[in-house]
Amino acid sequence: MKPDQTIRMPVIQTFDNIKRASEDLEAGIHKKRIQAEPTLPIYLKFTDVTYKVVIKGVTSTVEKEILNGIFGSVNPGEVLALMGPSGSGKTTLLSLLGGRVRGSTPGGSITYNDQPYSKFLKSRCQDTMIGSSFVRGVSGGERKRVCIGNEIIINPSLLFLDEPTSGLDSTTALRIVQILQDIAEGGKTVITTIHQPSSRLFHKFDKLILLGKGNLLYFGKASEAMVYFSSIGCSPLIAMNPAEFLLDLANGNINDVSVPSELEDRVQMGNSETETRNGKPSPAAVHEYLVGAYETRAADNEKKKLMIPTPIDEELKSKVYTSKREWGTSWWKQFSILFCRGLKERRHDYFSWLRITQVLAIAVILGLLWWQSDGNSPPNQQDQAGLLFFIAVFWGFFPVFTAIFTFPQERAMLNKERAADMYRLSAYFVARTTSDLPLDLLLPSLFLLVVYFMAGLRKSAGPFFLTMVTVFLCIVAAQGLGLAIGATLMDLKRATTLASVTVMTFMLAGGYFVAKVPVFISWLRYLSFNYHTYKLLLKVQYEHITDSINGVKIDSGLTEVSCLLAMVVGYRLLAYLSLRRTKL
Repeated sequence: MKPDQTIRMPVIQTFDNIKRASEDLEAGIHKKRIQAEPTLPIYLKFTDVTYKVVIKGVTSTVEKEILNGIFGSVNPGEVLALMGPSGSGKTTLLSLLGGRVRGSTPGGSITYNDQPYSKFLKSRCQDTMIGSSFVRGVSGGERKRVCIGNEIIINPSLLFLDEPTSGLDSTTALRIVQILQDIAEGGKTVITTIHQPSSRLFHKFDKLILLGKGNLLYFGKASEAMVYFSSIGCSPLIAMNPAEFLLDLANGNINDVSVPSELEDRVQMGNSETETRNGKPSPAAVHEYLVGAYETRAADNEKKKLMIPTPIDEELKSKVYTSKREWGTSWWKQFSILFCRGLKERRHDYFSWLRITQVLAIAVILGLLWWQSDGNSPPNQQDQAGLLFFIAVFWGFFPVFTAIFTFPQERAMLNKERAADMYRLSAYFVARTTSDLPLDLLLPSLFLLVVYFMAGLRKSAGPFFLTMVTVFLCIVAAQGLGLAIGATLMDLKRATTLASVTVMTFMLAGGYFVAKVPVFISWLRYLSFNYHTYKLLLKVQYEHITDSINGVKIDSGLTEVSCLLAMVVGYRLLAYLSLRRTKL
């Protein structure tokens, strides 16, 4: 959930509300719309939050402390800023508060309206190229605004943002923070990490948490931070941006900062390098002093405030547990939006010159190799059968390795959007697997238009369209296998290896290369979409001439069609079940 980071794979956003939100964010007139729909107020409190990660070494395992005893609160209508140097634990704390940290269980208490985290807390630019690593899209600032719009379209009560202003100029950054302030004024609770804000940005925040090495150095009103640090003897000696001053302190840097008398005494008395450095308090000594000062002078009062019950009636407090889980829109609407998005995303891949050239080149080569071949005599039939077998193999092999990449590459996007409960997994899966179908029909059609008539196959409408349907069934079945392998393994290297072995086995067991396949392995042909496709292609071309070609019996074709349809459904069902089991 990093609004400053757009996931690489999905390059198109098609939600109508994103366009409206993005336009409003740009124009600065979105305030009324954000406030128009009331949401459940969320009062977030957290006390004594600790978090450790286990680092496994070659010979030993070490526990590293990331957060230590962090507390704070933020109410509807407020913007809480998390500040601190790199590695201080800002993003980890944000992720913990958002319920998005898996693995080690954090210590302490995090409550929402005095209740623990529940999955029911999670809800609920059109036609504009957002862009990716390979496709030029909108600018960085526009991308951030679209990402924020992407989060607020489900009207959340609680909004988390990780460094939404990083990399932006001061004017754009100020506009983004003003947006967050307006969102909060609509009754939302906003928490954001911030890196090196300008003084104008800093004064826009209602509350501030300052972290240093995973410890709390300050929590309270942002406007009172400078007063507090002045009270413990740390004041800037020159005019400074308050945020710059606070980050210097969190880093242990006290250049151009008045040194508290307690620290001066440590410098005079201390001989250790941990206490002094070049005659000044070391960063470690400054950090220790700041942590101790906050614990003794301010922490108790702030913790007492957290004990005050949330000012919201019991009915609303329990709403997140007793109400039915709601979605922003119907299943059909989710499907239709995701379907349209899928078409717009992948048309650039499907109709790239590289792919079109590849298909046409192979089609022309095949047409020249089998130029106006005659299928009326047995020797020529065997010759044409080789062409039909290649068609079955090519349109079985090609879709498998295209579909393998689908879910592993979109995992990051799916993780982000599903974490915000933007749509049901079933709506995404059905839309993702059906949006390819119209596109999948076009290139095979172009391929067959070239090969079919160049190679001199049966020149009538019926056989041509039956050949087209057969190839299309093969493609959809092969796609299902690729989707199932990709969703099960979620690793491109392993998935590609498994797919290669599987497809080659299916091809070899089909009976074209080996006339008499051993009984103990012959059953594999019935699982092979290549085999069933090959038999159907033979039936379409030669059922009026012969009952058998190359040892392959030509029958009614119902068995082959049934098997291919079962693969179309079965492989996709396996892919969906595998996707549900995957931790997104």
